[in-house]
Amino acid sequence: MYRRVVRPVLYRLGRGDAEVAHEQTLKGMRLVGRIPGGPALGARMFRSASPRSVFGLTFPSPVGLAAGMDKNGIALRAWPAVGFGFVEVGTVTAHPQPGNEKPRLFRLVENEAVINRMGFNNLGSEALADRLAAYGELGYPLGISIGKSKITPLEDAVEDYVTSLRRLYRYADYFAVNVSSPNTPGLRSLQDAGHLRELLAALRAEATSLTVAGLDPKPILVKIAPDLTTSAIDELLQVCTDGHVAGIIATNTTIDRAGVSDHPLARETGGLSGRPLAEIAAKTVAHIHNETGGALPIIGVGGIVEPSDAARLFDAGASLVQVYTGLIYRGPGLIRAINRSLP
Repeated sequence: MYRRVVRPVLYRLGRGDAEVAHEQTLKGMRLVGRIPGGPALGARMFRSASPRSVFGLTFPSPVGLAAGMDKNGIALRAWPAVGFGFVEVGTVTAHPQPGNEKPRLFRLVENEAVINRMGFNNLGSEALADRLAAYGELGYPLGISIGKSKITPLEDAVEDYVTSLRRLYRYADYFAVNVSSPNTPGLRSLQDAGHLRELLAALRAEATSLTVAGLDPKPILVKIAPDLTTSAIDELLQVCTDGHVAGIIATNTTIDRAGVSDHPLARETGGLSGRPLAEIAAKTVAHIHNETGGALPIIGVGGIVEPSDAARLFDAGASLVQVYTGLIYRGPGLIRAINRSLP
């Protein structure tokens, strides 16, 4: 029903503006979250009976919502209703920011792909902390993706990340350090060994001081780009291992257009997500798994539009998977199908 009825309506909203459809979907999900007993009933119907324990947390299902869908956490009560076992909000920055100029979100329907150059549009980490305080217990693991504010110079990026970590520490079950979005100038340079080592050391020091003050320790993960060479990945993994990172999220969006080069929107700048990432995401997950001997847990994300895509990431070594673009093209039924396909 989603592809025949709901999707055509969503795709016509705002004269085809994909961001309008995104906003209306969030508003609808927010209403779903307010139905008494609705999310809990949906979770019982659509989640798998395959809980996973990863980096000290128990996930009711290994299928999560990727960062970018619910940046400001406005619909957090609702996501279990479609079968998600965990949610990652953000990417959030220390300063509120509107993001890049619109239009900035484009559907490549024939390729089941999306190009976005949103630019970390969000209300800021202080506003997110206030909202999460009002929610209380969510009943599932919540990840928070943190990034650098656009107005913050690269040389001050560490304090930007630390500020968001400090504000949000009590509310997250894990943190994702986003150093791989292509839509904030200079951000990807933070994947370089020297910059990343400094950033992780500062985040670890802040986390240690917060746990000494009485808060529970929280796993810190690093989200990487799919455009890194294998040698760059290996160098990054060594920094992550030395920095006691709890896991890797592989992968973010790509600036490569090999899978969509003939599409009229292929020249739009931004990160590409969706079906064209399936191959590189699986290869990246497999490389990380093999390089670390399976010692570093991986959240696999990228290209999941069929249950078989999720299975491929699990087979490559992922402990958990995340979905976003696949939800746009296949609807909630995709999450249900993945959950039902789990062993």
